[in-house]
Amino acid sequence: MVALALIRHGEYAQLADTPSALQPYPLTEKGAHEVREQARQFGAWLATSGYQLSAEIHCSTLLRAWQTADIYREELTPLFAEPPRLRSFSALCERSVGALANLSVEEIERIVTLDPRLAPLPKGWKSTSDFRLPFDGAESLLDAGERVAAHLQTLLPPSPRLAGKQLQLIVGHGASIRHAAYHLNVIPFSDIKRLSMFHGHPVVFERHHQGWSRLYGNWKQRQSADPLD
Repeated sequence: MVALALIRHGEYAQLADTPSALQPYPLTEKGAHEVREQARQFGAWLATSGYQLSAEIHCSTLLRAWQTADIYREELTPLFAEPPRLRSFSALCERSVGALANLSVEEIERIVTLDPRLAPLPKGWKSTSDFRLPFDGAESLLDAGERVAAHLQTLLPPSPRLAGKQLQLIVGHGASIRHAAYHLNVIPFSDIKRLSMFHGHPVVFERHHQGWSRLYGNWKQRQSADPLD
């Protein structure tokens, strides 16, 4: 059996009212503390789970995800069969808004109004799964989820029986993880907007012949005020 521990990065110094996307800022002090507490709780479960941790911890290239993964590495080191190491992948990043990266929602909408070729952005565009900003390099949330899902798929053997009880840690971003979970048939499309993820909290799924089962952790019931990532 192979299990995936999907972990959203901890709270970070995000610019207000700005798509999280490729923001380069670090964890806040509170965020780092919360991640450490979550890692310790997870370690207590893991010690009795019968699962062996993969020595590679996969994370996105963004600082907040790398820092979260590094805290997990520190806290769980005694549970690894060999010294753990971090590997960063752009494939695990959040949805890109391309040429408009790190601009506020207000500024993005203003730029669109300045371009006579473009129609006004639809209401709720930031959280609409299939909407892609009309600028170079932009992705939809579904695009980002497909990218993350393709990476996760490489971590799974062709058959669940081809591996022992292995557990892979993956640290990424809430929206792209949820959309990846949809692409992998872990959750239905209707759950993407209903669910969110707690900062630094693993949600562990095991793949078997009948589908997926959740072994540890809980999704967060999404509130309208929750940030997308």
